[in-house]
Amino acid sequence: MTGSVRAQIELSPSSGGRARAVDVDRYVSLRIRQRRIMLGLTQQQLAELIGVTYQQAHKYETGINRISAGRLYQIAQALGVDIAYFYDEVVQQEGPTAKSELLPQQRMLLELARNFAAISNRKHQEALCGLARALVNNDGAGAERSVS
Repeated sequence: MTGSVRAQIELSPSSGGRARAVDVDRYVSLRIRQRRIMLGLTQQQLAELIGVTYQQAHKYETGINRISAGRLYQIAQALGVDIAYFYDEVVQQEGPTAKSELLPQQRMLLELARNFAAISNRKHQEALCGLARALVNNDGAGAERSVS
């Protein structure tokens, strides 16, 4: 969000045990922003993909304007995900806390994921995973984590 108001998004259960609608709207907006950044798209590029102005795309991402079901479907297609992607942690009801602005570490993680996905050579991907494991082990952060 712009300005001095940087509200934290808390998916706090309401009396019915569900996250409040406004919290879910903000969370969906955050997930749109994260996915767009992960793909390396600007707000202008996303706006063009879904047929809206830059200002409207900005309002969707910041939670200023609510997103209709049809528009969310268009956004999901443009970002290459299922609609469920935008609700993943809400559905799990884990109650995550997410800031409306990405932290530097989150931004780096998204960039790393985007760059990793762009590597077409399987051996290079494996080498990068090996490097990450070696760095973790060198920091003394614990056991090696491997995905098969």
